[in-house]
Amino acid sequence: MSLRIVVAGATGWTGAAVTRGVLAADDMDLVGAVARQSAGRDIGTELGQASVGVEISGSLEAALEQSVDVVIDYTSTAATKSLTLECVDRGIPVVLGTSGLTASDFDDIDNAARTKGVGVISGNFSLTAALMQHLALIAAEHIPEFEVLDYSWADKEDVPSGTARELAERLGEVRQPERKRDLDTLYGPVETRGATVNGVQVHSLRMSGFTLRCAALFGLPGERLEVVHEAGQSADPYVYGTLIAARRIGSFTGVVRGLDRLLFGK
Repeated sequence: MSLRIVVAGATGWTGAAVTRGVLAADDMDLVGAVARQSAGRDIGTELGQASVGVEISGSLEAALEQSVDVVIDYTSTAATKSLTLECVDRGIPVVLGTSGLTASDFDDIDNAARTKGVGVISGNFSLTAALMQHLALIAAEHIPEFEVLDYSWADKEDVPSGTARELAERLGEVRQPERKRDLDTLYGPVETRGATVNGVQVHSLRMSGFTLRCAALFGLPGERLEVVHEAGQSADPYVYGTLIAARRIGSFTGVVRGLDRLLFGK
């Protein structure tokens, strides 16, 4: 039986690529698409394909006026938490690709999802991002000094990126990094040392010329390791992991953060 999918943010940069992926999948049926500015149009023609008979809804509520197995969310930082909680309250699992939520936000979503007995899978769904995170967590088990560098386009709305935030939070779960000098003993603007996320220093650069680059840096006396994920201009890399998450989400209850946990079980 095919999974009945609704994509929220279906005409956005990543959402459009994911929607095309759902339409092309043999084991999925696109039953709804949410995009306020394109409401009333056929999602197929809106994406430059043949008509598929699915009218774009202007709200999540309208898209959920039918039986739905999974909602895939690629909307905005401002909207994603309330959208996710609305789905969870209806007992619908969510694949959450939108960034910007904090650890506290995920705690709220996790509590709601466990109460309703549904899963929410979040993170950067590209394969190389998942491998970057997986390998960085292994490195943190052996190297006590590490920080995270986060690069994105000039007007990205959230800092750090969801990829960098999740990486820092999970690195801090492996161990709290060693510091050769405490931040409160520094001279000069302490902000230049970045923000502290779960004990890990994170530095965010926003500048034209970048799409997304996230790096975990590890240091030992006389040597250094850098584990990097870098994205290009295409959203296609995010489709693979998003569809994997949609296929597997029925096996989980509560929040699962990171494609690497699906791929590697950690």
